[in-house]
Amino acid sequence: MRKLNLFVAVLFFTGLSSLQAQENIPFVEELLQKMTVEEKIGQLNLVTPGGGVATGAVVSENVEAKIKAGQVGGLFGVAGPEKIKMAQDFAINDTRLKIPLVFGSDVIHGYKTTFPIPLGLAASWDMALIEKTARIAATEATADGINWNFSPMVDIARDPRWGRISEGAGEDPYLGSAIAKAMVKGYQGSDLSLPNTMLATVKHMALYGASEGGRDYNSVDMSRIKMFNEYLPPYKAAIDAGVSSVMTSFNDVDGIPASGNKWLLTDLLREQWGFKGFVVSDYTSVNEMIAHGFGDLQAVSALALNAGLDMDMVGEGFLTTLKKSLEEGKVSEEQITQACRRILEAKYTLGLFEDPYRYSDPQRPAKDILNIENRKLARTAAARSFVLLKNHNELLPLKKDVKIALIGPLANNKNNMLGTWAPTGDPQLSVPILEGLQKVAPAARITYAKGANISDDPELAKKVNVFGPRIEIDDRSPEKMLQESLDLANKSEVVVAVVGEATEMSGEAASRTDLSIPESQKKMIRALVATGKPVVLVLMSGRPLTIEEELALPVSILQVWHPGVEAGNAVADVVFGDYNPAGKLTATWPVNVGQIPIYHSMKNTGRPATSETFQKFQSNYLDAPNAPLLPFGYGLSYTQFEYSEPSINKKEVAQGESVDITVTIKNIGNYHGEETVQLYLRDVVRSITPPMRELKGFKKVYLKKGETKLVTLTLHADDLKFYDSQLNFVSEPGEFEVFVGTDSNAATKVTFTLK
Repeated sequence: MRKLNLFVAVLFFTGLSSLQAQENIPFVEELLQKMTVEEKIGQLNLVTPGGGVATGAVVSENVEAKIKAGQVGGLFGVAGPEKIKMAQDFAINDTRLKIPLVFGSDVIHGYKTTFPIPLGLAASWDMALIEKTARIAATEATADGINWNFSPMVDIARDPRWGRISEGAGEDPYLGSAIAKAMVKGYQGSDLSLPNTMLATVKHMALYGASEGGRDYNSVDMSRIKMFNEYLPPYKAAIDAGVSSVMTSFNDVDGIPASGNKWLLTDLLREQWGFKGFVVSDYTSVNEMIAHGFGDLQAVSALALNAGLDMDMVGEGFLTTLKKSLEEGKVSEEQITQACRRILEAKYTLGLFEDPYRYSDPQRPAKDILNIENRKLARTAAARSFVLLKNHNELLPLKKDVKIALIGPLANNKNNMLGTWAPTGDPQLSVPILEGLQKVAPAARITYAKGANISDDPELAKKVNVFGPRIEIDDRSPEKMLQESLDLANKSEVVVAVVGEATEMSGEAASRTDLSIPESQKKMIRALVATGKPVVLVLMSGRPLTIEEELALPVSILQVWHPGVEAGNAVADVVFGDYNPAGKLTATWPVNVGQIPIYHSMKNTGRPATSETFQKFQSNYLDAPNAPLLPFGYGLSYTQFEYSEPSINKKEVAQGESVDITVTIKNIGNYHGEETVQLYLRDVVRSITPPMRELKGFKKVYLKKGETKLVTLTLHADDLKFYDSQLNFVSEPGEFEVFVGTDSNAATKVTFTLK
């Protein structure tokens, strides 16, 4: 026993960065030998006593009794050192083997310190910043007792009708992979036994962002080539970064629901990718395989276990049916033991067997949660997520003594600052736009009017307001509210109108077929523009919107997503020029919904459109252009950047070699600023149809006004590879084109040949 204790001590001293660093831990193996089948099955059961955001109709019953009976492996929906300790006491004091619980939560974009929604954070293109936000989220969540995070969500999303596009990095696998790695590193750190690190969970495995029609929970049908080249890379990047757990998706993959898909969870995830952690279902997704047409609860639970699922979230199919399936030979005890082993290994890695209460320090919340430094980072992250879509007559930034009419239903509205999937945040602690403008520019003369409701549709409000008053329909008539705003506008020097979506108009179960700004606000915008006053639109949304009308108006537009707890301060920082916006879109903005799906790495056709002018018998529309309204990678600045022609260090490249592309960039405007230099690659001829261009590199640089910098981007050997028709990861000899510029429409290029 002394040798075992010495082994444990050494292991904790050296630290474990992830579950994938360990195998056959002696402590866990010894514990498994003591466990009954029923106790092992109990570890596979994840339940919630309610609270937080339940993403289904089921809430677990008799949780305390089940914990004491050894029928629970983990909890979510519980937070706070005292509550965590109370629940842990049940497991430690009232069960035979005293196996501690693991406590999970959806900490999607911050804990109490809420950062911008993930789609907004992605627009920063700043991996160090994104990692910092995940590190702060882990520190705060663990201070409140949570040691397992259901994040990051890395689903590639190319259909903005799908509300959950707000939770991910957008449409691109290269950028999405970089962000997945940064978030896993931020959550897990370098030692998961430390009390301020937590298990990360990559989700949703797999392809969830490609739901048909953009409708949540819907079916997905996709070729293996498209999977491997375009949708799977971010999941694999998270696995390679050492993520500790994987959550399955609601959709089917090749006709089999993900939670029961052996090819996905065993053949691909474990055998091909070498994943050693544990797999958890999404909320009742095992039970939902019944509706998919895969049998009763016993049948689908056995299917899931046989496929490689380790933990059943909320549905309790494992708890109630696996013993019977074992007796009938439909599952094996070794499969149950293996699933249990993986969960025990996770608890061991967290240090819970050494100290079950390491996440129950009552001193930490006051010190670690929502402190000044965390709020400062939230403000910085928000400002860096904003994307300047248009700056009409260089209206922005505004002077700090200007007379402003601040108009709009989102201008003084705390309930919609945090964004979707912020269940641990408190909207009432957020800074609304009015307050932020007043703080940053006390000399500005600001008057405020609501101007319009977010929407005048009571049915929409009813659907959206499930988790709080996101859409409040004013008792006053729309005409009266509008007139009040026009009166203020006419007395002002400039109008700042804060418009867009309510928080829960995007996110889970928030699919939309109409992606325009609600008509109540569109009427207000038209009327404000008609006053002749300069107008700034501060646009909030959790997805790309169809704003063709607004973009054509003589207005400036700043896209701020849902900025988080420091929303108002960050918006003020940018509007008044304390920070020069540098965000870049990570999802293409369509002209209209009919163009969807539209993304930068689309393939050519045998009859490509040769111009934006309609030509019969070419691949185009009768009633809309092929080109998007705003391309991937797009984002303006208060200054201007001038690019030189790129140069390349070699024109012929051997297999396995890298190649450097260099460009000179100069700030020719009047403000210091940041620019994200983007590199796109086109494989001119290959054995499967190539995309017209793919993102393969980027670098964010800061330039003072008048400053010139040389920027070098390196294409590595793997950047030239793709999965061929046999799913081999290969690079093929031939010509490559490299485009470097400010967005995915970059025109300057160099070429090289791969030998």
